[in-house]
Amino acid sequence: MKTIVIYNSQTGFTKRYAEWIAEAAGAECVDLKTAEKQDLSAYEAIVFGSWACAGGISKLSWFKSAARRLEGKKLIAYCVGASPMESPEVEKSLERNFKAPGFEGVSAFYCPGGLDYEKMPAPSKFAMNMLVKVLSAKKEKTDEDREMIKMISSSYDISDKKYIEPILEALGK
Repeated sequence: MKTIVIYNSQTGFTKRYAEWIAEAAGAECVDLKTAEKQDLSAYEAIVFGSWACAGGISKLSWFKSAARRLEGKKLIAYCVGASPMESPEVEKSLERNFKAPGFEGVSAFYCPGGLDYEKMPAPSKFAMNMLVKVLSAKKEKTDEDREMIKMISSSYDISDKKYIEPILEALGK
């Protein structure tokens, strides 16, 4: 099955997953800017990956628009975020983003990535620092608040190849 993996990455986690998926599936791997210039109709399967932040997924509207033109293709999307796989927010976010009209028939997955403050653009870094300050300033912190503060106060990497297995299964690999 001729497959392309398209990714939109901010700090490198989504790109890493795209490369792992492409290698395991024998697929072409391109960044979104390149894919926007390509005719995707020659592919039987299109995998789109992008980064998640605050419950949203960057460039998801591009994929939704492309999906309308790719009827009959196997469509798979994954997002990469800073939350661990066990976080209850992961399922809620996938449902909120992919149960909307226009995503019928799209298989959606989550892959935990992490935070890389070295590669993060200044506006994103500023937003993360503000979140840490707001949470830290709370007088009565919950266990979740304390865990969040600890988690987002510095860079970390929780990515792992094992998280691409369900995506490969959806591709029939």
